[in-house]
Amino acid sequence: MAPPNADQSWSIQPLTEQDLPAMLTVERQAHSHPWSEGIFRDCLRSGYRFAGIADHRGLRAFCVVTNQFDEAHLVNICVSPECQGQGLGRQLLAYLIKRAKNDGMERLLLEVRRSNKKALRLYRSAGFERIGVRRGYYPSAQGREDAVVLSLFLL
Repeated sequence: MAPPNADQSWSIQPLTEQDLPAMLTVERQAHSHPWSEGIFRDCLRSGYRFAGIADHRGLRAFCVVTNQFDEAHLVNICVSPECQGQGLGRQLLAYLIKRAKNDGMERLLLEVRRSNKKALRLYRSAGFERIGVRRGYYPSAQGREDAVVLSLFLL
């Protein structure tokens, strides 16, 4: 599959436990403090939904979301470093918004590192609004980093 352009989009597919090695590879390439295999397995056991984008080289991006009552919570979205800036994150986000609406969710929540300016721009361009801050939420090289909590109302 070639990178997307204005006339082409990636195919998003559900991911399962069989895709775990590929998810771990992308996660470790993209994050300074990646999720452990145990976190992924806990999410799988708990029924969280996994979706991803792959090409002939393998998995390029994925997301993890859970629905709780009337809210969808995006807990992880990750794009392989060599594919960042090609619209995969935006396409996964659009997929999640559509899926959450179809599931009858009233809003989509997420946390993002305060320092992740690209992700903040993406989420704001999709209509997310800041609703709070979680102090010291993420591990960082300097100790802990705050998370900005964002929300998108879907109804």
